[in-house]
Amino acid sequence: MPVQIDALDRKILAALQEDASRSLEEIARHVGSSKTPVWTRIRKLKEAGVIGRQTVLLDAEALGLDACFFVLIRTSEHEAEWQGKFLAALRARPEVMEAHRLAGDIDYILKVRVPNARAYDTFYQALIGEVKIHTVTALLSMEEIKSSPLLPLELVR
Repeated sequence: MPVQIDALDRKILAALQEDASRSLEEIARHVGSSKTPVWTRIRKLKEAGVIGRQTVLLDAEALGLDACFFVLIRTSEHEAEWQGKFLAALRARPEVMEAHRLAGDIDYILKVRVPNARAYDTFYQALIGEVKIHTVTALLSMEEIKSSPLLPLELVR
């Protein structure tokens, strides 16, 4: 069941999404409140699981991870044993930024970040060596038009 949040919670979450490195004092000033109520709300939002771990966003291209592939996977295997092996293989691969199980013709989609096509091929060869996959289609992203880790808080009730 979703957690109920009010307008102040929404402002605090938006401020944290924008830049979680800001001090509590800066966030309180930004949302028009004082430190203690903001700290209390942040603590409650963490306890409720709304706020998870905090991390830093890195620039993939600045680090030489220039190639982003979207990998469409179809499988003829749907047993729990295969799925467990497949999920373990994905979790063990740091190149896999995201993995989703889908409804429809494609079973899974992966977002894979690597330095180049050769590195993608190395990833691909390792994956198909670990688990049986029916078909794999790799799509190279030519340009990232929009990417955001920010959730649309205005849609949260």
